[in-house]
Amino acid sequence: MGLQIVEEKTSNTLKILFSDRLDIDSIANLWKPSVESVANKNFSKLIIDLKDVTYCDVAGISLLQTLKRLQMQKSQQMQNVSLENLQPKFQQLLEYVEQTFAKQASREHPSPAKQLLLSGNNNILNYISEIVQESRKSVIFLGSVIYQMFLIFLHPKNLNWRDFWRAADNTGPQALPIIALIGFLIGLISTFQAAPSFGQFGAQIYIIDLVALGLVREMGPLMTAVLLAGRTASFFAAELGTMKINQEIDALTIMGLNSIQFLVVPRILAAVMVTPFLNVFFIVFGFIGLFIVMTTLDYPLDAFLNQIYNAIKIKDFLGGAVKSFSFGLVIAITGCLHGLKTKKDSEAVGISTTKAVVSGLIILVLVDGIFAAIYYVLDV
Repeated sequence: MGLQIVEEKTSNTLKILFSDRLDIDSIANLWKPSVESVANKNFSKLIIDLKDVTYCDVAGISLLQTLKRLQMQKSQQMQNVSLENLQPKFQQLLEYVEQTFAKQASREHPSPAKQLLLSGNNNILNYISEIVQESRKSVIFLGSVIYQMFLIFLHPKNLNWRDFWRAADNTGPQALPIIALIGFLIGLISTFQAAPSFGQFGAQIYIIDLVALGLVREMGPLMTAVLLAGRTASFFAAELGTMKINQEIDALTIMGLNSIQFLVVPRILAAVMVTPFLNVFFIVFGFIGLFIVMTTLDYPLDAFLNQIYNAIKIKDFLGGAVKSFSFGLVIAITGCLHGLKTKKDSEAVGISTTKAVVSGLIILVLVDGIFAAIYYVLDV
């Protein structure tokens, strides 16, 4: 069996002699008797004689390490374990394994101060690395989208019209009820909030100017985009994420179809085209809410219309329309980007949907701030 166990009771020593091969095949029979001898017998010294061992691999070294650890746990002294007659080439393997385990142990159990420092540095580096990688992926994705849209404009027949009309229906008609409701409530509530302050100065007629301009220039485009970010961006992310998990996108690639041209561009074009129309509905229903409150303040319809006509200029409508186009583009790109970045696990779709909504809202606010600065400089 390649194993001989000698008990020298006079010197209180246990001697284990191995022979032949110590490899993954032989130690299956050697492991149990040798380990039990060391674990169950109380000898102050253990000698492992390897003079007759002709071959030893990592499995054999693992057995030797196990016997040493068992004896050291009993005696708590290194000198009570000795390896004798180990060939130089096997000694090198043993030293290499011991050094590897020592390095691994030091990494797994660093000192508290070092652990805190490494943890902080790793967190910062990982965070920076993640930001750089995500930014790089976003830039590559944006470049691919621009290129594919250019190709679609040159060859419209290559557009996936079925997905385009389905995305337009989901983004537009199906969103109308919530857009109309929120627009009406925003107009109603804004007018009620402004009425007491303007009433103190006898200038309630100018509430129409305030609310109407706010709806056309700011509240209409931004609130429409926020609603679509929660509805459309999440839908795009969930839809494309599910397709990725089901390997449908991989199947399209194998078939020679570009996933961005086939799946992303139709959704982006649909969102960009539909968002301005939703913005118009939001403004119209906001005006209805504004008018209802103004009628309770004894302002007739002709005074209401005349005040709106004098307050709102063409540049106000154009400024809001440009914003709504841009917001629709941001919403669609964000939703599609996070959908295609979905990982293949059980929580991936939910994570991508959440990221699409959150990042979409943040980008919307940033883009709105840029528009505010540009409009201020241009006096629009």
